[in-house]
Amino acid sequence: MLYWALVCLIVAIIAGVLGFGGIAGTAAGFAKILFFIFLVLLVISLVANAMRGKGPKV
Repeated sequence: MLYWALVCLIVAIIAGVLGFGGIAGTAAGFAKILFFIFLVLLVISLVANAMRGKGPKV
């Protein structure tokens, strides 16, 4: 999912440089949403892992 957020961000940057404001704004908004979903899933995963009593592998 983080991969798709980065792809959308790159599309937004390229569209912004080329002057496609609407497309750039949409792609940037989509990338932002995907990034925050990724962060929420990361936090849920970390909390679930901590609840099971397993620490990170070192």
